[in-house]
Amino acid sequence: MKLEAVDYQSKTASIEFVESLRQTGFGVLKNHPISQQVVSNIYKNWEAFFNSKEKGDYIYNKKTQDGFFPQSVSEVAKGFTKKDIKEYYHYFPWGKCPSDLREEIDRYYKETTSLAAKLLSWIEHESPKEVSKHYKEPLSSMITDSEQTLLRILHYPPLQGNEEPDAIRAAAHEDINLITILPAANEPGLQVKAKDGTWLDVPCEFGNLIVNIGDMLQEASGHYFPSTTHRVINPVGTDTTKARISLPLFLHPRPNVVLSDSYTAESYLQERLRELGVV
Repeated sequence: MKLEAVDYQSKTASIEFVESLRQTGFGVLKNHPISQQVVSNIYKNWEAFFNSKEKGDYIYNKKTQDGFFPQSVSEVAKGFTKKDIKEYYHYFPWGKCPSDLREEIDRYYKETTSLAAKLLSWIEHESPKEVSKHYKEPLSSMITDSEQTLLRILHYPPLQGNEEPDAIRAAAHEDINLITILPAANEPGLQVKAKDGTWLDVPCEFGNLIVNIGDMLQEASGHYFPSTTHRVINPVGTDTTKARISLPLFLHPRPNVVLSDSYTAESYLQERLRELGVV
């Protein structure tokens, strides 16, 4: 099995895209409306931020979860004991942000959230009737006016050779939210776990847009759409000297959105954050 990029401009794009999500939990789009130049500029500007002392002025707020998360408090994936080799910044429009970076990142946040609403409408439209009956409201409206949607700017620093044994850039995990939108990173490493247990490389050609299903959509669809396990492996050879920047946008519903008979978006999120040890 191989993940293929779907042409966003194609007449059959929604069908091909949703079928890829159904089969693998991932969809890859090309010829989409998100500017490559904007993404490239964000990578460059935020790598400079992560390499500066200024990042220490934006330490995260534990209650609101906005701001800079140093490697010392990096996540431990569910079922693992080693921290991921990464640091990151949580951007919300209402949260803290360096003033010289805010305008650019805010514009990207809004444009990508708008695209996400369209992709969610594709998913709903292509869902069989026996699946869409589970949706308590239209999928695209679940994110309307949500202040929970999170843009994470991830920085995987060059490897130093003294990392903990078995620690990798991002251990195998599933996302919590509805869907995640991710421009191809500036370095490879993202892999998705196939149904047979093997790991597939996600196409990383710069300009591709990668979308994956999160746990909340899996819950809302009665497990029709799989929240697929994925990871970011360590580079080898000369690539160990290269940093990796990644820009996932995690689309979260409003807290009061009903996902299923068992969960609201808020109760589901808090349960997972407790499991991760970040609240």
